[in-house]
Amino acid sequence: MAMTVNAAISLPSSKSSSLTFKNSISIPERINFNKSILYPRNVRVGGNAISIRAQVTTEAPAKAEKISKKDEEGVVVNKFKPKEPYVGKCLLNTKITGDDAPGETWHMVFSTEGEVPYREGQSIGVIADGLDKNGKPHKLRLYSIASSALGDFGNSQTVSLCVKRLVYTNEQGEIVKGVCSNFLCDLKPGADVKITGPVGKEMLMPKDPNATVIMLATGTGIAPFRSFLWKMFFEKYDDYKFNGLAWLFLGVPTSSSLLYPEEFEKMKEKAPNNFRVDYAISREQSNEKGEKMYIQTRMAQYAEELWELLKKDNTYVYMCGLKGMEKGIDDIMTSLAARDGIDWLEYKRQLKRAEQWNVEVY
Repeated sequence: MAMTVNAAISLPSSKSSSLTFKNSISIPERINFNKSILYPRNVRVGGNAISIRAQVTTEAPAKAEKISKKDEEGVVVNKFKPKEPYVGKCLLNTKITGDDAPGETWHMVFSTEGEVPYREGQSIGVIADGLDKNGKPHKLRLYSIASSALGDFGNSQTVSLCVKRLVYTNEQGEIVKGVCSNFLCDLKPGADVKITGPVGKEMLMPKDPNATVIMLATGTGIAPFRSFLWKMFFEKYDDYKFNGLAWLFLGVPTSSSLLYPEEFEKMKEKAPNNFRVDYAISREQSNEKGEKMYIQTRMAQYAEELWELLKKDNTYVYMCGLKGMEKGIDDIMTSLAARDGIDWLEYKRQLKRAEQWNVEVY
């Protein structure tokens, strides 16, 4: 930034008259404030007193605009709000877990007519029909979107969700059903569904088509990664072709709980050098120590490779699912980073600032 100095000098002559000289110079300098300061000075030249008054004016530099590494240009948020939701139609609703799975998970598709312009990695809100115990409309529940921006039908007219039916027994021995999840899992084709949003920028995909994208999911946390992977491997774009590595880790309790495995097998066939998938099936698999195979247990088998990838500035980690998974992953990385003299928690903070560590857990 340039700092301008304007100086007015008065030099008295022997006849007590004065001559005024004005000059302006430019001084390149980085200055982080915006002020106008007056500096009076009296100096003597050849026995004469000279009065100098210099005014320095500085301007604050324009704030550098942060350029996101994510695909967030033109992203729309909160177009529809709870008081005026978009009303779509249920087009499809199907159970995607086996009959012997511990819990039901459903895949559903809603019409949007292109009115809910979401991006991969965003979420929508759903307001269940009916009233709560106080006679008021139910509060919205947020769900990660499970379809690419083009939607499952490829026409940008739909949005898909992956929802687990919540049913549990409380301390009094009563069976409790989650209001919104049961509303959604029970929807029949043709039924109305009130939608809000879209919301969120945390889980947006990286712009770089050559990036390494590591996706860590438990259960229905697979939703945003299905949206990523459809864009990467099932769809064609004039301005986007994924040439990097997409590596998915998915944790579920049983084989019958695996979500979208047929789709992932097709992706491996289409792009064997660009897509990897590893499952952690906790009730059926164990490691060499006999420990249950949770997602962090499976990752530990690739710990060295993962750590080397995390040192690169084009590797992006996305985590979605149960909150407890992050601690297990921290435990693995802490010891690996320590070998290189690196404090993992500080390094993770740096990754977050660089948009390379993205978490959405519940």
